[in-house]
Amino acid sequence: MTTPTSTTTAPCELAGRKEWTAFVVLLLPLLLVSMDVSVLFFAIPSIDRDLAPSATQQLWIFDVYAFALAGLLITMGSLGDRIGRRKLLMIGAFAFSAASVGAAYASSAEMLIAARALLGIGGATLMPSTMGLVRNMFRDERQRSRAVGIWSGAMAGGIALGSVLSGVMLEHFWWGSVFLINVPAMVLLLVLVPVLVPEFKDPDPGRFDLLSVPLSMGSVLPVVYGVKESAAHGMDLRNGLIVLAGLAVGWAFVRRQRGRADAMISRELFRGRGFAAGIGLNALAAFAMMGSAFFTTQYLQSVLGMSTMEASLWSLAPSLAVGAAAPAATAIAQRTDRSRVICAGFVIAAAGFGILALSGTDSLWLLLVGSAVMSSGIVTVMALVSDLALSTSPPEKASSAASLLETGQEFGGAMGMALLGAVATAVYTADMPDSAPDVARRTLPGALSTGDGSLISIGREAFVHSMSYASAAGALLLLTGAVLAATHLRRAVLSDSLSGPSGV
Repeated sequence: MTTPTSTTTAPCELAGRKEWTAFVVLLLPLLLVSMDVSVLFFAIPSIDRDLAPSATQQLWIFDVYAFALAGLLITMGSLGDRIGRRKLLMIGAFAFSAASVGAAYASSAEMLIAARALLGIGGATLMPSTMGLVRNMFRDERQRSRAVGIWSGAMAGGIALGSVLSGVMLEHFWWGSVFLINVPAMVLLLVLVPVLVPEFKDPDPGRFDLLSVPLSMGSVLPVVYGVKESAAHGMDLRNGLIVLAGLAVGWAFVRRQRGRADAMISRELFRGRGFAAGIGLNALAAFAMMGSAFFTTQYLQSVLGMSTMEASLWSLAPSLAVGAAAPAATAIAQRTDRSRVICAGFVIAAAGFGILALSGTDSLWLLLVGSAVMSSGIVTVMALVSDLALSTSPPEKASSAASLLETGQEFGGAMGMALLGAVATAVYTADMPDSAPDVARRTLPGALSTGDGSLISIGREAFVHSMSYASAAGALLLLTGAVLAATHLRRAVLSDSLSGPSGV
């Protein structure tokens, strides 16, 4: 029987075995969506041999998934609130399965790009639906916090697992197998979700604002694309204009939302001050996590000389600490002021960046320890601010709240790669001798390609120096986050507690 909205459940009712079993099932789409971000890392050489994509097509094979995902999160979150989160999850699971089969058996680069775009669309339905359902199934604050902590750890682990799993599959099967691993999990989801997961939706959602769909996409996609292109190739007039165009469309989108009773983004979400603060701090945490990935992966491969498979296996080591950090942080936050634990998470992450800044040209263990400390702090922040934002939003708007959190995370991650990457690139270029070839002055892989032993040694030293500066910049930014958590977030949480919850 369909439950029209979560308000039919008693506020303090504890989730039982059925809800926790359903939660485990809901982790499946989360893992697969996050894994698909990195699952192609090893497959590109095989795809190049079979499909012969151009350089531009190869970039789109990588990036179109993330662009489709980011551009449609807000739309799908609003749609889930209107038609039902479970229903949208089922639709998304079917679409994700079909797109996975299409990608696995793609016979041309264009077909693979189209399939990856459909995977992104499917992923955009799955992400806010799963988090929205978690908000609705776990009404008790302690249980919900624990579930969101596990959810955050699983998402971070899925990204690291994707590249390793693709490497293992490619050892035994063809490149399409990295997509087919999605299908059994999604079939299991389609079978179990109707049995275990109740339906939740907004009982009075209003009309669906179709014009806001292209406006939301037109605001998110150009900014994310422009920032990512700037991270890869440097900021130029073209990329700057693309970002400005996205911001202009975003301004029009916000104005439309403010003026409509049936807005895609409900004003009710921002009645609790903790919601906006949670989105901002979550974006800042994503900034640091993705920014660090810009140079840690290059360090393993280009400085230490590891193969891609060896580097990805070593990169899994910090995930062991991350998996325990989020549940532990939520348990601690239940016994003390949550804003203090979030503040501590930022400080721990900043300390991790400090350890990374000390790395030399042969510092594998220092890098792994720094990455583990930094990632543990970041996941602590993400788990707690996500729970804070969800707890202060109305239950009937849970998917919309989740989509805004995840969109902010996409923005933060793109900005982190661009800005910390820009710092690292500037320092690297300044350290390289003027007499070096342009290809060597731009990137360390370029220096490696010259085959000049002395130039390679200089390039590795320059890269480590640049990583130290970028790590220091990341640490300062995270300490700023700690100050904001200790001041602004603390006041926001206190204000929300005095005014009462927006829905339980």
